[in-house]
Amino acid sequence: MTTVRPSEQMRDLGVVQYGAPVLAEVARTFDLPAEKDTAEQTVETLFASMERIARVHPFAKGMGIAAPQIGIGRAAAVVQPADLAAAPIVLLNPRITARSQEMDEQYEGCLSFFDVRGMVPRPLTITVVTTELDGTEVTTVYERGLARLIAHEIDHLDGLLYTSRMRPGVEPIPVEEYRQTGRSWAYDQ
Repeated sequence: MTTVRPSEQMRDLGVVQYGAPVLAEVARTFDLPAEKDTAEQTVETLFASMERIARVHPFAKGMGIAAPQIGIGRAAAVVQPADLAAAPIVLLNPRITARSQEMDEQYEGCLSFFDVRGMVPRPLTITVVTTELDGTEVTTVYERGLARLIAHEIDHLDGLLYTSRMRPGVEPIPVEEYRQTGRSWAYDQ
């Protein structure tokens, strides 16, 4: 029996893997509403990818996917919160405009190099401005686990992987060593 590595499984599902140039490039923003159709098509493709991936792998902490991860160098991402009853969040041209000073450090994974997990410090609260299809801007504040998911996807749109956020000297660990799949991120109350 041949074992398929998690990253190979993601590649087979259409997720661009670490080392691909598109993952290191800043995604091009949409000119909205002029590029409404292109933005809608990109978001539909992201949702289709997310559905394919979710059929193969459960994500107890929620999941997100950015357009560069499926080979589209545009500023779009979709995040499904950990609560599956919650509506998915569509991010078009997102940018973080404020970050709390209060940080925490938790393990993150990435569909684009799914064989490892890394300890990543992130702000507990972020303020994000996105663009709606009609061109209006919307400001939303995200906290804790959702802030982490959103920030991770925005990093992809800025050409960054979570490893660039890890403290110096800290290395990702193999997923087999991680052994916390299925547990929610822990936050002090």
